[in-house]
Amino acid sequence: MLCVSLYEQQGRHCGGANIQRERGERVHYFTRRAMAGRTSSWGLLLWLLAGVCAADTGVRVGLATVETTDILRDLRLTGTVTAQHDASLSVAAAGLVADIVVDTGAQVAEGDVLLRMDAELAQLRHAAAQAQVAQAEVRARDAQRRLQEAQSLLPQRSIAETTVRELVADRDAARATLQQVTAEASLAQALLARHTLRAPFAGVISLRRAERGEWLTPGQAVFDLVGLEDLRLDFAVPEDYLASLQEGASITFTTAARPAQEFTGTVASLVPVTDTAARTFLLRIAPADSARDALLPGMSVSARLALATGRQGISVPRDALVRYPDGRVVVWTAKPEGGALVARENTVTTGLAFAGQIEITRGLTVNEQVVVRGNEALQPGLVLAPTGDTP
Repeated sequence: MLCVSLYEQQGRHCGGANIQRERGERVHYFTRRAMAGRTSSWGLLLWLLAGVCAADTGVRVGLATVETTDILRDLRLTGTVTAQHDASLSVAAAGLVADIVVDTGAQVAEGDVLLRMDAELAQLRHAAAQAQVAQAEVRARDAQRRLQEAQSLLPQRSIAETTVRELVADRDAARATLQQVTAEASLAQALLARHTLRAPFAGVISLRRAERGEWLTPGQAVFDLVGLEDLRLDFAVPEDYLASLQEGASITFTTAARPAQEFTGTVASLVPVTDTAARTFLLRIAPADSARDALLPGMSVSARLALATGRQGISVPRDALVRYPDGRVVVWTAKPEGGALVARENTVTTGLAFAGQIEITRGLTVNEQVVVRGNEALQPGLVLAPTGDTP
């Protein structure tokens, strides 16, 4: 025997039988056929019971209020992490590679030795230049001494003035010779130093191009060095967005390596030189310090930028929209009727999507309550029970 206890104020239609009830009257409905009936009868009865419970307690839903907001344009971009310092390093002198200190993937600091060339000839030239400097210094000192001695004899007229003038010329020539050989020694020192290749900045060796024993010529690329400091994000942006972008604007981005983790950055610069083929310009983003450990040069990044449109409108959370196969877009609202909140279906026209919101251009008004959770199977007229955990 199945017993269903109902409290009703008005008559209801149940399985084809009308049962009129007065306030506070308790009605017991018994049926033996339900126990002996088919499975479909059980399904119908369970459906009726579910409807009774829903009518008594209300469908649990989450609500949000329709508000007037600044309408934004959500711009999504795909770009690349680039390094401010990225160089192909080459040697400045010709010679044989004597020693390769680092290999591909090595991290180096500024000034670290990367490669040494055979510098025997350069060392000999430098030594000869230093010897010439030493000789020139002796000659210059001797010329200065002889001139001073001659000048001390002039008051006594013990030496001819022409002799003194000749000694002055000798002193000046010795000084000029010293300057020349000193410059040649400096040149020899510089050429010797260029037989050692050092890192101009800290970074990672991304490619090694030379082998030991190989003959190198000036300007020949030997290493590719990429700096890990001062990384930036470069995006190609359609030119029609140029007027909406401003330096300092915030941006949210993710990396292909960590797609579930969001990072932030700011617009560092806009390069107004467009790509005439693609009709794009360069947007450069400076990542926040918290994102730098997650970035490496060459990484792919996806960014989202909210651009101001200069107008206001009404919007609802994205979860408030229900899309049907026939193309209709519906938002369910909670309408106060008879002391309860009742579900009402509203066909809407949507506009821009941004920051988890959808612009509504027609179908809703400000301050209406929209259903954002539990709207998957609503029917018009159902009583709603807000959960309180609304956005």
